[in-house]
Amino acid sequence: MSRREGSLEDPQADSSVSPLPLLEAKIRQTHSLARLLTKYAEQLLQEYVQHQGDPFGLPGFSPPRLPVAGLSAPAPGHAGLPVPEQLQLDAGALAALPPLLEVVRRRQAELNPRALRLLRRLEDAARQARALGAAVEAVLAALGAEPRGPRLEPAAASAAGVFPAKVLGLRVCGLYSEWVSRTEADLSQLVPGGPA
Repeated sequence: MSRREGSLEDPQADSSVSPLPLLEAKIRQTHSLARLLTKYAEQLLQEYVQHQGDPFGLPGFSPPRLPVAGLSAPAPGHAGLPVPEQLQLDAGALAALPPLLEVVRRRQAELNPRALRLLRRLEDAARQARALGAAVEAVLAALGAEPRGPRLEPAAASAAGVFPAKVLGLRVCGLYSEWVSRTEADLSQLVPGGPA
């Protein structure tokens, strides 16, 4: 008889079950979500570039890396931190992304109102960042990690002019991709059988 069958017959059996399998399941689920969103983030970036016109997407085009208020790329030393600290940074970045993606979506609605799939992807990306951030927070709580502290809303990203707005949007989409990918890599360290 499986443990599950036993718990159906004997409700008291659940109290003796270790929380470890639940934690492992939560880690696996969150890692799978991050892996899926990594693919979606790459598609969003490609779709974004496709709708910006020249010089975006041209070989050799290297847009300036504009700073984004309230969010930066993962630091080079990120991978050297303890896993809970990595995940806290991931959760903080994921919390900062939705309002930035919403600003990009609104600007793209003005610049490319017929790019309905791009607008939908940007809206989905904001929702997905929230969902992944909440899942990472749940993993952190299950690990007994200290909360990150109060969430700070990032300053509204804005850029005067069409070209700077497009560059800023590209940067935000790139940061979304980087942080989702970083979160996937950080979670992979906790997946049983994953990298140590």
